[in-house]
Amino acid sequence: MMIKFVYFDVGGVVILDLTANNGWMKMKKDLGITPEKDVEFEEFFNKVESEVNVGLDIESLVPIMKDKFGLHFPKDYSLLTDFVKRFEQNKSIWPVINKIQKTCRIGLLTNMYPNMLDAIKNRRLLPKTDWDVIIDSSIEKVAKPNPEIFKLAEIKADVKGEEILFVENNKKSIEVARKLGWHTFLYDPNNLEKSNDELLMLFK
Repeated sequence: MMIKFVYFDVGGVVILDLTANNGWMKMKKDLGITPEKDVEFEEFFNKVESEVNVGLDIESLVPIMKDKFGLHFPKDYSLLTDFVKRFEQNKSIWPVINKIQKTCRIGLLTNMYPNMLDAIKNRRLLPKTDWDVIIDSSIEKVAKPNPEIFKLAEIKADVKGEEILFVENNKKSIEVARKLGWHTFLYDPNNLEKSNDELLMLFK
């Protein structure tokens, strides 16, 4: 395949977010979500997250969660900070990114809450890489798996869909990218060594 541009997802690929090592389950437990309220909370958060990804202030959810689920938060609690402090570097992918960058341009294509990407950068969770393009859903006001964000990514990269490889850990986003003619790689944040090795094989 002829790849001229590689887009990486951030959470679950370039960094380890709550999709790895049961991080989301741990956070819900720390918030005080009981097993009895888990299904209701999942439905609530899945609905509002789609709005947060395109610009809704995540801190506005704190009083709603407090009233709806009877949660107790410390004074000056920040939901954004709580998320980001649980993220970790994925240093295992750094040399992979460096190698890929020697043969083609690279970028980030990510669903983000407002100000989250800056917070991730401030914690130095990302590799020291000069990204050619960064597509942040909270800035663009459109989020994966909406096909429009992929079309925007093509325009920003100035390449055709069939010349793009998308490295992502979400199957729904992978499916949409494939329908648009992109090459895709499903990254598993719970099996880093295998994922990195298989991704590198595409560039040998």
